[in-house]
Amino acid sequence: MAMRWKLTIEYDGRPFMGWQHQPHGSSIQKEIETAILKYSGETVRLHGAGRTDAGVHALGQVAHIDLERAADGHTVREAINAYLRPLPISILSAEPAPPGFNARLSARRRRYLYRVLNRPARPALELGRAWHVHAPLDLDAMRAGAAHLLGSHDFTSFRATECQAKSPVKTLDRLDIAHDGTILSFEVDARSFLHHQVRNMVGTLMLVGRGRWPPERVAQALTARDRAAAGPTAPADGLYLVGVDYD
Repeated sequence: MAMRWKLTIEYDGRPFMGWQHQPHGSSIQKEIETAILKYSGETVRLHGAGRTDAGVHALGQVAHIDLERAADGHTVREAINAYLRPLPISILSAEPAPPGFNARLSARRRRYLYRVLNRPARPALELGRAWHVHAPLDLDAMRAGAAHLLGSHDFTSFRATECQAKSPVKTLDRLDIAHDGTILSFEVDARSFLHHQVRNMVGTLMLVGRGRWPPERVAQALTARDRAAAGPTAPADGLYLVGVDYD
């Protein structure tokens, strides 16, 4: 009888076309499934909690697989990681999943981080891992603008045109903006998100930070329910899936 495993995964999204299988190019899902096949001889389907886009990173993506081969969590983790080398993907843990567990459907909260490098000099160490913004930013104004997005709203203005979600209504539990030297961190929590929602919110708040928008215009963009009313989509470089919470 197959055992269901819960995998926690870290990856650098830059070399991949995203999480999900793509007809052309490498995906994180495909590479992990290939590593599992090499380890176990089994063709499995890896089910992730979130479908991150090309260039988006993860510190704590969660996925599940069903494996016939008997093993302990240490062996499963180390064996998959051995076949993933030298790709920038790492299985952080492999745990037997509780009854009825589904990485996507059982999730109660997804936590994202968006990082901005705010300085004139171009990045060296942060290249591809943060959005480089040259101009000074008004942190207080951005926080005032972010406050308008908290709670349950129709986020049509902040969803990608190709978003396949049945409803644009989402509940944003947290949108905090922290500052540490030249790094701004947007910490965002919700049960689920629309396609590009976090990147579109950050791109909009960047207009506020640069002084191009007053904070209250974020509320006006939200109520417009029109993608054209909000700001640009922030680059994928700065976005990280930090973790997924379960009961």
